[in-house]
Amino acid sequence: MNTNNQIASQEIIIFDTTLRDGEQSPGASMTKEEKIRIARQLEKLGVHVIEAGFAAASPGDFDAISEIAKIIKNSTVCSLARASENDVRRAGEAIKHAAFGRIHTFIATSKIHMENKLRMTEDQVVERAVQAVKWALEYTPDVEFSAEDAVRSDIDFLVRVFDAVIEAGATTINVPDTVGYSIPAPWGERMATLIKRVKNSDKVIWSTHCHNDLGMAVANSLAAVSNGARQVECTINGLGERAGNASLEEVVMAIKTRSDIFNLTTRIDTTQIVPTSKLVSTITGYPVQPNKAIVGANAFAHESGIHQDGVLKHRETYEIMRAEDVGWNANKLTLGKLSGRNAFRTRLKELGIELESEDAVNAAFSRFKDLADKKSMIFDEDLHALVSGEFVHEASENYKLVYLHVASITGETPHAVMTISDNGQEKRAEADGGGPVDASFKAIESLVNSGAELQLYSVNNITSGTDAQGEVTVRLAKGGRIVNGQGADTDIVIASAKAYLNGLNKLHAKDEKMNPQV
Repeated sequence: MNTNNQIASQEIIIFDTTLRDGEQSPGASMTKEEKIRIARQLEKLGVHVIEAGFAAASPGDFDAISEIAKIIKNSTVCSLARASENDVRRAGEAIKHAAFGRIHTFIATSKIHMENKLRMTEDQVVERAVQAVKWALEYTPDVEFSAEDAVRSDIDFLVRVFDAVIEAGATTINVPDTVGYSIPAPWGERMATLIKRVKNSDKVIWSTHCHNDLGMAVANSLAAVSNGARQVECTINGLGERAGNASLEEVVMAIKTRSDIFNLTTRIDTTQIVPTSKLVSTITGYPVQPNKAIVGANAFAHESGIHQDGVLKHRETYEIMRAEDVGWNANKLTLGKLSGRNAFRTRLKELGIELESEDAVNAAFSRFKDLADKKSMIFDEDLHALVSGEFVHEASENYKLVYLHVASITGETPHAVMTISDNGQEKRAEADGGGPVDASFKAIESLVNSGAELQLYSVNNITSGTDAQGEVTVRLAKGGRIVNGQGADTDIVIASAKAYLNGLNKLHAKDEKMNPQV
């Protein structure tokens, strides 16, 4: 699939950067296995371009991009690269096995960036941009160029840069609002002006990449689309550094729902939106707020009696789209306590989960059986949580929960008794706390003395019902490193202890790369 030659002008290219820009959220760094699972789901969702990472950022990122490039067949696999020879060549090597590969190179074009960060003149920036495109063309004919901080760049200089890189062979031109500074009307006007003034603008795909610092990333993206952009760069759940990126699900459903205005299409299978959202949330440890558009738990809930009455009489009185069209109510019962190993393995494969060894499958199946004894209905979300919370970091687990007993009685101080395995050696501790979770965390720290700072503690139910698993996320920071730990269990205190230990294991893991922005 050549995204530049075979995309109809009325079809919007969805460029997903969850695995690259989304991963730059504090603590959201993913392992290779996690990235592969998300990439498989993005392919199932119908994403045109998957920006799989920043190949020059670390050996781990390079390896993940290479593996994704070998696996993905129906989406273009892209690597980001600064406008430097090393970056571009690393990106080219990373995507060399892709069925469809792209190099996305960038350089800053605003005065504040050129003078204070790059220490380069305008002439030098243009020369470097052109050279980067030429290096990239040695590896793939699909080359995207971005003018970093285009929102604050001089429009005449942007025209000059874009003229030069198009002449050099760039096939996609991205105009990013890197700092989330713009608002819709001027952003749409900037896109229209550039398309009008740049020579050979009809020979390339115009793209927009908007950040959400002022809460307008989606609105700005749609304004760009209305003025000629035919690629939108976005992330699942709006994940991304600072306030995040334009939300893929909101962009796609706005275009679909308001076809009367846009008269455009995407190739996204919208029924995969909610499953994708839940997978990304589970893996990154970033819960989706209940009132989040499209994928929030309350997105299709009606509390007002007037609204309830209207929806019951005619759905469209208060609903502009159907819940099932974006994948709600699709978490049907998949397995139960009587399900066999083969059915379990088959369902994992359908979900894009491939465990590396027979031992891993057996261990996962054993834990699945334990979970089935605790709750009668096992949903896809349960399986994702089971695998993410228990197995992705199993190879680097220094600490494991062996035993936990917590007493929380009205009028008395909560008390936790705990045994953990520390590299195979069992250790026991007791501690009091302000609550059962606090007591459990203090018991852990009395054993490990990690020195980590607890920055976030979040609880989210994985599915509905009183027997649902609770999914706990903790964010730990130490020595400039930030990780998210996750744990799931039908007992929320046990889930909390698992999450804390998971976070400690990530801090210890040798293969866990630092956040890209660090």
